[in-house]
Amino acid sequence: MTANEQLHAVAFRSCPTAVVIEDDAQVRALLTQTLEAAGYATDACPNGVEGIETILATSPDLVTVDIDLPGIDGLEVVRRVRAAGLATHIIVVSAQDDEPATLLGFTTGADDYVTKPFRIRELRARIDAVSRRAARAHQSR
Repeated sequence: MTANEQLHAVAFRSCPTAVVIEDDAQVRALLTQTLEAAGYATDACPNGVEGIETILATSPDLVTVDIDLPGIDGLEVVRRVRAAGLATHIIVVSAQDDEPATLLGFTTGADDYVTKPFRIRELRARIDAVSRRAARAHQSR
């Protein structure tokens, strides 16, 4: 798909899209439910390789990614998304709660970093904030 075709496809989506990359099935389901409740059409992936493939194929508005994934870790997912030049908003959702891990997430290219266990209402507020920023950016074009 050409860049123009991707822009055309994005312009005609009826709702924002998200990709959840999480190896824990229960957490993946919870993140998916939270995003769908926020109005996102969501794809869920159990590992980094599948996540990258899905992101590159769909150019989602939002990605949530765990750091500790089988195969390609979440930081490598973030690096590859940024290297592809996608403007996708990325929220890292990780059990790594120390300052070096958080800072590495941000310096790698994440837009936000949420530690597990997370509070669903707080995560939803962060998702809503991303949606507001994206809507403002779209209106200013």
